[in-house]
Amino acid sequence: MAEIKNYTLNFGPQHPAAHGVLRLVLELDGEVIQRADPHIGLLHRGTEKLAESKTFIQSLPYMDRLDYVSMMANEHAYCLAIEKMLGIEVPERAQYIRVMFSELTRILNHLLWLGAHGLDCGAMNILIYCFREREDIFDMYEAVSGARMHAAYFRPGGVYRDLPDAMPQYKVSKIKNQKAIDKLNENRQGSLLDFIDDFCKRFPKNVDDYETLLTDNRIWKQRTVGIGVVSPERALNLGLTGPMLRGSGIAWDLRKTQPYDVYSKMDFDIPVGTNGDTYDRYVVRVEEMRQACRIVEQCVAWLRANPAGAVITDNHKVAPPSRVAMKTSMEELIHHFKLFTEGFRVPEGEAYAAVEHPKGEFGIYLVSDGANKPYRLKIRAPGYSHLAALDEMARGHMIADAVAVIGTMDIVFGEIDR
Repeated sequence: MAEIKNYTLNFGPQHPAAHGVLRLVLELDGEVIQRADPHIGLLHRGTEKLAESKTFIQSLPYMDRLDYVSMMANEHAYCLAIEKMLGIEVPERAQYIRVMFSELTRILNHLLWLGAHGLDCGAMNILIYCFREREDIFDMYEAVSGARMHAAYFRPGGVYRDLPDAMPQYKVSKIKNQKAIDKLNENRQGSLLDFIDDFCKRFPKNVDDYETLLTDNRIWKQRTVGIGVVSPERALNLGLTGPMLRGSGIAWDLRKTQPYDVYSKMDFDIPVGTNGDTYDRYVVRVEEMRQACRIVEQCVAWLRANPAGAVITDNHKVAPPSRVAMKTSMEELIHHFKLFTEGFRVPEGEAYAAVEHPKGEFGIYLVSDGANKPYRLKIRAPGYSHLAALDEMARGHMIADAVAVIGTMDIVFGEIDR
């Protein structure tokens, strides 16, 4: 009788759970995975090389497009690296705004992850629930930056502008009558801070709804418990960070261990798992949304108590002057034009800055030769290390479990392919 050999199968890039650009070559024994070989590069855009030909400020919008689910978190790391090299201080008000939007971005990221992961594993309704809340956060992005996704709101030295005093209103259309519009605009009568505060009051109840759908759901637990187990030792050796590391029981969080901006003043807990499986990582991320909401509430309270103050450095070699100053001073106008045409020069040297990104440690390593553009830019993307662990996590599981393992990693290919 002829020996039955393993066979290989292409999983993606057309597979819905491969999110368009991941190709896995699976070596299978029947339906059991013996080996998983990720093939990447289908979304490569050369971001790190492009940055070498752009001024420091021109490269900022590239950060939004790396992990296009955690836009402002990427900007945060990039700005911190530049500020470290320039040695500039960020005004306290700007730091609170940054932390607030970084945590709103964490919620934004985890909502998409939860909706997509649920959908991949067979839960349909959760996607609609999560996208309902994502719309509110996109409205906050739009109110503060003018863009719903790629905000380019964080800037070296602070943020682009202060928080607006009013929220955009819905208007009557052929689809929505006045009564429906009034209902939609109920919580948009005040400032952006009022809208964020209202969101934080509503959001914990929404998280309860997600947990009602999934946490004790028998089918959800069958798809996630015991799948993709990573021990604490292996998690460290594989370079896992963020929820992937905390799901294995290691309470490592850069916001606590290496605090930046005003995170040292924030009161929040670090959720950790016990078994290091897909279910634990789900529970960790759900609790992270609750903790992010706590941090946002603290920022709102401080910003309300301190309504005035600068939101960007007053060093006009790095930040543009105010519009009022430009209209009254030719010198300030020249500063403005020089900044956006030539950029600013960064002293010769190197720096690494990292943030506790929703997916893990997102770092920017910058090398400057004293010019107005980076000599070298290296991005430390958390998803890259996580994807490298996929082979180990998927071995011995079924093909359907590969979907759950990809989902639990929360990978986005903009940052992996770069």
